[in-house]
Amino acid sequence: MSIWSVRCLCHKFCRQAHILAHRRVISPPTKTAQRLQLALLNSGSARQAHNSLYQMVKKRTLEARTKLQANKYPNHNACMRVPKAVEFVPEVDDEVAQSSVTKLHHSSEVQAQHGQSYNTFQDPHFRLGYADTRSHSTAQDVLKSSQCEKPSEPVSKDVCKETPVDPCEEFNRLRRETAAEMFGSGGDCAGGAGGGGGGDDDKKAAEERYKQLKLKCLVGALGALLAGGFIAWLLSRDSKKTIVDESGEIIDNSEEALKRAKISGLITTPRSSDKLPSSVPYLIIGGGTAAFSAFRAIKSNDARAKVLMISNEFRKPYMRPPLSKELWYTPNPNEDPIKDYRFKQWTGSERSLYFEPEEFFVDPEKLESSANGGIAVAQGFAVKKVDAQNRIVTLNDGYQIGYEVCLIATGAQPKNLPVFRNAPPSVREKVMVYRTPEDFDRLRRYAREKRSITIVGNGFVGSELACSLAHYSKENGGGRVYQVFQEKGNMSKVLPNYLSNWTTRKMEAQGVCVIPDASIKSANRDDTQLRLELNNGMTLLSDIVVVCVGCTPNTSMAGPSKLEVDRSLGGFVVNAELEARRNLYVAGDASCFYDPLLGRRRVEHHDHSVVSGRLAGENMTGAKKPYQHQSMFWSDLGPEIGYEGIGLVDSSLPTVGVFALPSDGDKRADTHNEVSADSKTTDTVIKEGSTGADVTCDPNEEANYGKGVIFYLKNDKIVGILLWNLFNRIGLARTIINQNKTYDDLNEVAKLFEIHT
Repeated sequence: MSIWSVRCLCHKFCRQAHILAHRRVISPPTKTAQRLQLALLNSGSARQAHNSLYQMVKKRTLEARTKLQANKYPNHNACMRVPKAVEFVPEVDDEVAQSSVTKLHHSSEVQAQHGQSYNTFQDPHFRLGYADTRSHSTAQDVLKSSQCEKPSEPVSKDVCKETPVDPCEEFNRLRRETAAEMFGSGGDCAGGAGGGGGGDDDKKAAEERYKQLKLKCLVGALGALLAGGFIAWLLSRDSKKTIVDESGEIIDNSEEALKRAKISGLITTPRSSDKLPSSVPYLIIGGGTAAFSAFRAIKSNDARAKVLMISNEFRKPYMRPPLSKELWYTPNPNEDPIKDYRFKQWTGSERSLYFEPEEFFVDPEKLESSANGGIAVAQGFAVKKVDAQNRIVTLNDGYQIGYEVCLIATGAQPKNLPVFRNAPPSVREKVMVYRTPEDFDRLRRYAREKRSITIVGNGFVGSELACSLAHYSKENGGGRVYQVFQEKGNMSKVLPNYLSNWTTRKMEAQGVCVIPDASIKSANRDDTQLRLELNNGMTLLSDIVVVCVGCTPNTSMAGPSKLEVDRSLGGFVVNAELEARRNLYVAGDASCFYDPLLGRRRVEHHDHSVVSGRLAGENMTGAKKPYQHQSMFWSDLGPEIGYEGIGLVDSSLPTVGVFALPSDGDKRADTHNEVSADSKTTDTVIKEGSTGADVTCDPNEEANYGKGVIFYLKNDKIVGILLWNLFNRIGLARTIINQNKTYDDLNEVAKLFEIHT
């Protein structure tokens, strides 16, 4: 059996004995055992191999101990005298020699761990069979690490300076020292650490110091824990803040969430709702186009008006149309996000997505003291209830703000499909809606990474976004763009069937993979992509799905506020002055107003938000004007196709289209009457220059419709007009609709728009 095996067995035995004894002192060996051990030492015949083995072990042990002490106590090296070499006396039995060597290892390691120098001659077991034939070292020849005698050679003063002792380090040192004293410095765990008188007193003193330091460390740790918790509580109390999502629900109020929100820009302003004014003259709920348009009207009529805007978004007011149009066609650096979201309009002029720069707005905490008034935006807050009778609004966190006049302009939120809404989280994280700059940033990252993107829906946003993504992917070498919808062609709810089909082919030519007459039956997640199963048997693999299937008005506060919501159209029901209650107005996408010509309506167009917000702001200052505006809209399917509409533009109504086509000779008239499958809708196409000839044609045969105007009829009266690739003529279209009259020849009406120029 090797010496290493003996040593390991001895260590294991000592460890087990320590566990069983649990600091119990084992009695020293009896005199009989000592006499027997002396007899064994004197009777054995030593071998020369043992002498060589011992010399090698002793040398390595001294080197290891010296190196350990030099590393752990560098200041004590100069104050330490190394014991002289000790020779082996060859009258030792094999077993005793092996046991002694093991004791030498164990004792040297125990003392070296807590910084004590090892004196071989202090071990009684060592003195039994070993002698120094050349010189003898006493206990005073070897200095303990806790002492510092003056060396024989001159040494700097700082060398022997005692190092400050850490309480916990001293605690660990005493614990090791106590264990060594209790179980002895040898490998038999049988006591006799000191080998002389006073060992029990030293042991008791060490145990007492061990207990005291243990108690001090426990008390110190407990005090530090309590102090740290108290400081953390004070910091969280001073910097407590609420984070809410876009729907106004509180999602987190931890300090870590605040740090993440600050990095991403999603942080409330001001820090907490109690820093908002408790009462304001003008209060606007919402931070979109209608809200900012109302502020401009208020400021025009009241130069020192103080307006507080409460928005559940974390941005200042901005416009939404460029998010699916010009922003994708404007060369921007690959920074994320784009600074100020600047873009170039089709006319070439450059502007920002935001209505006004940051410096334009007043700090909400300074609004009351502002001499010239202004507008302050409370970002990241949501209103839960409006008390129209007492003129008080209540935020989601319970804070109340009084007002004199209030406007609700909460806008709308995008819809999602049940197949995605009820899907597992792994699927939902690959599905998004599209309405905010954050959505633009996320989708642009996917397009920049050349991912495949699927657009669901064929409305304004869906069709515009599909064309924009196809253009962006083509310019940047991106991935595939799919567009899936249930209808037969793009913009089928607005454009007549022939024009919708023609538009679909134009979009395919731009790089969009259009899949009409299809819906998503199921969605499953692979490792990195979504597997979309369509009802027509097709399967799509897509990295991201963008749902663009319309919006619903934000009317969640209607119930608690006791406000009426239209059952069929949605939105807050208002009168002709856009008033839901006295001194409480509604504008924008969330309003359901009465149109004298077209009946009750709810419109989701940028122009309607601008005009209705402006009218509501004027009425908030006492104008009391009725809303009689016919709002317009526009859409761009790339730089080649653009159209503007006004009035009731609905493809279910009979339509008459007049288009300008070049010809070699005189202009001829081509008339086509298209009857839909339900035999209720008639679409008429008249090529400009018609004189009523009976020549008919299939509009699908025409390669390009160029410029034209489409009239939407109801009871033979024009209720809507669509200008195809015609611009700056919407005022004329509004005049024709307001006349509310019947025309015998719509070709003559179309000539007023000068479609041939």
